[in-house]
Amino acid sequence: MEAKIEQFSRNKWLSLLINGAIGSAALAGVITMQSSGQLGGMPAASVQGQKPVSAMSATDFKQASQQEALRLKMLKTLPSFGFDNLMADWTFLKFLQYFGDDEARDVTGYNLSEDYFDIITRRDPKWADIYLFLSTAVSFYQGKPETAVKLIERGTNALSRQNHPQAWIVWRTKGIDELLLLGDIPDSIHSHEMAADWVENTADGPKLAPIFRATADFLRRDPDSVPVRFNAWSTVYYQTTDKLVRQRAKQALVKLGAQVKKDKDGNESFILPPRK
Repeated sequence: MEAKIEQFSRNKWLSLLINGAIGSAALAGVITMQSSGQLGGMPAASVQGQKPVSAMSATDFKQASQQEALRLKMLKTLPSFGFDNLMADWTFLKFLQYFGDDEARDVTGYNLSEDYFDIITRRDPKWADIYLFLSTAVSFYQGKPETAVKLIERGTNALSRQNHPQAWIVWRTKGIDELLLLGDIPDSIHSHEMAADWVENTADGPKLAPIFRATADFLRRDPDSVPVRFNAWSTVYYQTTDKLVRQRAKQALVKLGAQVKKDKDGNESFILPPRK
């Protein structure tokens, strides 16, 4: 769990987003990530009267996930009494515990990710760095880029370049999801242009603004992003054991024109024919 969560560090993500080609940077981020009380939380250790994690069955994990879903539902309506930021912080810590529990996620999948980030972005939409986590957990691991973009828009609506020097991260993240998974080239162009505008007068501006503008210009000249989206959805398909997420990825791959191949054991693979 610790190694998996450590891969979610901001510096590593920024390095991936800044350097190299758009597709390889985003996909590298996804591939790298592979190597309780009133506010909720999945059971993570043995306590009196509770099974140790290693002894928990699939049924136990499913029951724990159902209980956590109920706690998150309650948390969405729980009054914060002015402590919205603290509630967002606490929910994020619970998300890390949830996301890092590989044994449980192999059984139940990552279907609660959007609930965690719904709470976090409602309570603290100006927390710019959180949107990098949101994109990976919801877009790639949960296979719901449309939901991720809607949640990311809470940040673009709440933040400003004048008051939040790191706000450009949110536009950049949105642009990558729009390009890689949604294939929404016009919106991706707009998001990259906004990222360039917002980063321009920051310390990172001289280096990053030209990159983001060049990305937008590239998409105008060559909007065919099918190979990049094929690689992204292939990563989603192969990294998950969640049936719903895998089916969503398969549908996206087939829609892109991929051919489905099966080996003698019934394992599926995908081939993208040469473009005419």
